[in-house]
Amino acid sequence: MHVETFQDLIDWTRELHGFLAKCLRHCADRQEEPRARALLQYLAAHEASLESTVASFERQADPKALHTWVYDYLSHTPISAHRECDLPYAEMGFDEICREVFAFHDQAIELYRYLEGRAEIPEARTLIQQLLKMEEHEAMRLVQQANRARDL
Repeated sequence: MHVETFQDLIDWTRELHGFLAKCLRHCADRQEEPRARALLQYLAAHEASLESTVASFERQADPKALHTWVYDYLSHTPISAHRECDLPYAEMGFDEICREVFAFHDQAIELYRYLEGRAEIPEARTLIQQLLKMEEHEAMRLVQQANRARDL
């Protein structure tokens, strides 16, 4: 997807969370280790929830913010996710899955931080700050839940 506006950015982020949810769910069915399978199921549900949450930003955002151009995005490294779900998580252990998914969220947070300082109008800055806060909060929740599951 080509990102030109903040609306495109939201769509792209929503699609990435949705893709990750589907991939994690798909891999959970093929994961042999019970603890890793449970983690994948939890992460898939969490990512699907994030997909809905990100979509709500688009419905509630100020139209001025949504239609603001994201010029600086073009020079920023795009978030990498397994664009082809070729079962990468089905073959990973618990800690590898955590590292991979946490890295995905860290990249999203980095992108939002990068764009926060470059938003040209207050409405766009507010939107990106809200997205950043949501991603940071959700990443923190994921880490806490993974640590609890690791302790079991």
